[in-house]
Amino acid sequence: MLSRAENEMLCRTGPGTPMGELFRRFWMPALLMTDLPEPGCEPVRLKVLGENLVAFRDTDGKVGVLERHCPHRLADMWFGRNENAGLACAYHGWKFDVDGNCMEMPTETAESSYKHKVRMVSYPTQEYGGVVWVYMGPSEQQPELPQMEWCRVPDDQRVVRSWLQDSNYMQATEGEIDSAHISFNHRWMNMDAMPAAQRTPQRLLPDGRPMRVLDSAPRLTVKETDYGFTYGSRREVGEGQYYWRVTQFLLPFYSMIPGPSRSAGSGRCWVPVDDEHNMVFQYQASADGPMSEQQRVRASASPENLTRQHHELKDGTIIDCWRPQRQRGNDYLIDRRMQKFDNYTGIASGREQDMAMTDGMGPIPQRWREHLGTTDIAIITARKILLRLARELQGGKEPFAPHHGDTYRVRPIDIVSDEADFVKLYDKHADLAMAKV
Repeated sequence: MLSRAENEMLCRTGPGTPMGELFRRFWMPALLMTDLPEPGCEPVRLKVLGENLVAFRDTDGKVGVLERHCPHRLADMWFGRNENAGLACAYHGWKFDVDGNCMEMPTETAESSYKHKVRMVSYPTQEYGGVVWVYMGPSEQQPELPQMEWCRVPDDQRVVRSWLQDSNYMQATEGEIDSAHISFNHRWMNMDAMPAAQRTPQRLLPDGRPMRVLDSAPRLTVKETDYGFTYGSRREVGEGQYYWRVTQFLLPFYSMIPGPSRSAGSGRCWVPVDDEHNMVFQYQASADGPMSEQQRVRASASPENLTRQHHELKDGTIIDCWRPQRQRGNDYLIDRRMQKFDNYTGIASGREQDMAMTDGMGPIPQRWREHLGTTDIAIITARKILLRLARELQGGKEPFAPHHGDTYRVRPIDIVSDEADFVKLYDKHADLAMAKV
């Protein structure tokens, strides 16, 4: 259980906040590369860590992320003209390049040097793994990109999707490292009713039931690492055998989820938009060669029916983002008959099953009211690590992980073994936890 003060520190990520300053030490996903499909295309409105931004791909193909509002009279640069290697404000024509330099100031005289004194806030970007990444921290602390395997494989071996979620980043992250909930929240009693595209390969018992539903109280063991932590979830499946799901949590908000057929793993990250919304990036990759059409369909099956929207946040800010059809405003299209006969929640899609639970906690949960149990150890560990690193940064100690991107070259593990001890299991199968690309 966290105190109110700890909960505030954990959840607030705007400029000047302890957690916001920690996150600004990392490269973060900002948008999909395909959201800026060609040179000179329409800009994209973003909000990251509480800052209103605009992203654009200039006519030379370079990507820039600038503050949203023109430094002249604060007009919205999204309405600007993307032309001749810069973004020109539609109000008075002040034009800026991807680095924030003022290229043109047509309202001043030709001999004026004023344009050399005015800059826009700009943030470094890199295109990597199908994603535009942004770094929003001190220039002298600019780190390496994290060398996660899904980023390193060729484009035809990866599917990356993104959408806006209506909650603080932390409760969404916690849902991903909660192995116990899959026995309930994602349970299908009638497998014939499960949408075909969501039927991912999984470990089965002799009677056809998934192993993950047999033991609803898995034994969890956490091992802290330089990049965050890994934890093993052990379920007894009989005859001295255990089903182990080993999940990776990578700082500051990435997961890698185990599955028997995911050679390079799958997972998600939750980038804070503001304190009440996060942008989810979902990735699945194969290190063994191009993904088949069936694999791509499965990787894109949940959430269903993403549409591109100009979405207004609670503070009136408009951002350009993908949104799922099932969301809070329509109760995720819950079907009570389905809940009675087919699955545990009455919600058809796995991601929306998660969203209904985490969004329903409220924008920022009152964690001081929680009663945590033995299966919450990974969640407790994530909170402790993030709070510790934020406090250390306040004291002048820079985090280790951003500057050691190679430590992110790990995989999750999905295995049935007679080994009951997590540390011994991990040491025995350490090769399975290492990225191959």
